[in-house]
Amino acid sequence: MNVTVEISGKQYTVSVGDQVKVARQQSDIGNSIIFDKVLFANDGKKDHFGTPVVKGAAVEASVLEQGRDPKVLIYKKKRRKGYQRKNGHRQDYTLLQIDKIKLSAAKKTAKKKQAEETAKED
Repeated sequence: MNVTVEISGKQYTVSVGDQVKVARQQSDIGNSIIFDKVLFANDGKKDHFGTPVVKGAAVEASVLEQGRDPKVLIYKKKRRKGYQRKNGHRQDYTLLQIDKIKLSAAKKTAKKKQAEETAKED
């Protein structure tokens, strides 16, 4: 089972057990975070597309680490003008472990549709 979830404005495709490095989240190490903006879900049998999100679907992840990426250097220069600027940036990140993927509403609606179809046939 894999889902596409929106975390901090970016989309990530994840499965249970994956580790994902995302933009810094306000949570302590060991805590659990629930993301309910699931845009797409595949349960192995059927695809569930969100309009814009899949109703009732959620992803539960635990925080493994809070850290900072290696420094990225930014260097600007204009030739023959004596203009030089050197700058650095370290991005904060949170390492998440995907624990559970819940698709309860998507499965229930599929079961309800099947039940309705069988009721119509009888």
